[in-house]
Amino acid sequence: MNLRLDLLAPELVLGLALLALFVQTLTTRKTAEPRTGGGFLYGGWLAYAAVASAVASAATLGLSGLMFYGAYQIDALSQFFKLLISVGLAIATHNASFGGTPELAQDKRSDYYLFLALSAFGLMLLASSVELITIVISLEISSFSLYAIVPLRAEKPEAVEAGIKYVMFGAVATALALFGLAYIMAAHQTTYLPALVGRDFGFAGAPLAALGLVLFAVGFFYKLALFPFHFWAPDVYDGASNETAAYIATLPKLGAVVVLVRLASLLGPGPEVAMVLAVFGALSMTLGNLMALAQKDIKRLLGFSSVAHAGYIMLGLVAGTSEGFAAASFYALVYLVMNLTIFWVVCRTSPSGRNLVLDDLAGMHRRAPILAFVLAVAAFALVGLPPTAGFTGKLFLLSAAWGRGFDWLVVVAAVNTAISIFYYLNLVRYAYTAESDEPSELKGGVAQLARPTAWANAFGLVLAAVVLALGVLPSPMFNLAAAAGQQLMP
Repeated sequence: MNLRLDLLAPELVLGLALLALFVQTLTTRKTAEPRTGGGFLYGGWLAYAAVASAVASAATLGLSGLMFYGAYQIDALSQFFKLLISVGLAIATHNASFGGTPELAQDKRSDYYLFLALSAFGLMLLASSVELITIVISLEISSFSLYAIVPLRAEKPEAVEAGIKYVMFGAVATALALFGLAYIMAAHQTTYLPALVGRDFGFAGAPLAALGLVLFAVGFFYKLALFPFHFWAPDVYDGASNETAAYIATLPKLGAVVVLVRLASLLGPGPEVAMVLAVFGALSMTLGNLMALAQKDIKRLLGFSSVAHAGYIMLGLVAGTSEGFAAASFYALVYLVMNLTIFWVVCRTSPSGRNLVLDDLAGMHRRAPILAFVLAVAAFALVGLPPTAGFTGKLFLLSAAWGRGFDWLVVVAAVNTAISIFYYLNLVRYAYTAESDEPSELKGGVAQLARPTAWANAFGLVLAAVVLALGVLPSPMFNLAAAAGQQLMP
C-alpha cells in the first residue's frame, strides 16, 4: 500500500484536531464560550490547528505519491487545494469564534466546530481522491457535516427550512452522481481515474460513458451552485447563520473545483461535453447576475453572486488546457479570499447575527470607516476591477477560454461582468453615500449595528491587503496553480 505519513501531514494534523474536538464535545458541552474575543475554548484553537495544517500542506507542495491501493494521490494539485482549504478553514473558524456565533445555542457550539472541521477534512480527502467511489465517499463526509450545522441557528424556523432544502437537493445530486458512476463503470469497467485516461467520453463513440460523466459531475455542480443546480444557494445562505454561510459559500466550492479540474484534465471530455459545460456556465453567469440585481438581503445577493461565479470558473474547465486548469484553480483561491473578506464585514456589522439588508449599510463610512473600505475592496474584487484579485483571476480565465475558441463564452462573461457592476457597487453606494442615524428595521425588530473593535478592523485590513496583493502580484500563487495544471496533463 506504500503508506507515507509525511505526505499525509495535513490530514493528520486536522484529524488530531477532530479527535480533540470529539473528546471536547463529550466533556465540555455546557461550558459557555466567550461571545467576543478569540473564543479559544472551541473555535480559537481549531483555527490554530488549521494554520498548522496549512503549513504542513505548504511543506508538501513539491512531493508526490500514490497510496491506499491507487485511490489516493498526492500531487501538486491536491496539496495546492489542501493549502487553500486549511487557510479557508482558519479564517472561517476565526470569523465564527471571534463573534461568538451569537445565534448558536451554547450547548451546540462544540458540535458546531466539530462538524466544521469534519467538513474540511472531507474536502481534503476529496482533493487527493483519484477513484470515483472514494470521491463520492469524501464528498458525502463533507456534505453530511454541513447538513448538520445549517439548522443549528437558534430559534430560527428559516434555518430548519434551509437545512431541509440543503439535504434534499444534496440527496438528489448524490443520487445522480451515483448513477453517473454506474454508467462510467459499465462503459469502461473501472472506477480509477488514471485507468480511464484515454478512454472515449464522446457522445458519438461512447454515449453511456459521456452521459455518466455528465451525471457524475452533477454532484459537484451542486456544490459549486452551477445552473441548473443552484436553487439551494440563496435560500441556504439566507437561512443559515452568517458564520455558517461564510463557510458554505467558500470552502465546499474548493472541493468541487479540484474534482472538476481533475476530471477534465484526466478524462479529456469530448467536444459535446465541453459544450454542455460552456452552456451551463453561460446560463449560470446570466441567471446569477440578473437575479442578484433584485436582491435587498445581502446574503441572498451573495448567494446569487456565487451562482454567477460558478459560471466564470467554467471558462477554465471548458478550455481543457493546463492554462485553463491553472486559471480555474487560481480563481478558486481568489473566490475564497473575496468572499471570506465580504463575510467578515457582514459578521462584524451584525453582532446580533441577524441578516443584513442593503439599508443596514447606510452610514457605514461614518460608523465603521475601515470596514467600509474593506467592503469596497471586496466588492471591487467581486466585480473584477483592477488592481484587485478579481480582475487578475477573470483575466486568466478569459484568456484561457479565448485561446481555445470559446470567444462567444468570453463575450457572455464580459457582458455579465458589466451587469454585476450594478449590484456589487450598490453595496459601496449604500456604505458611502446613504446616510442613516438609525439601523433599519427588518422582520419586526431593530438590531443595533456595532462599532467594530480594533482587531476586527485590523483583520479586515489584512484580508483586503491579500485581495489587493493577489491582484498586483499574482505570480507566486498562479505559478503554483500552473505547476499543478502542467502535472495533470497526460
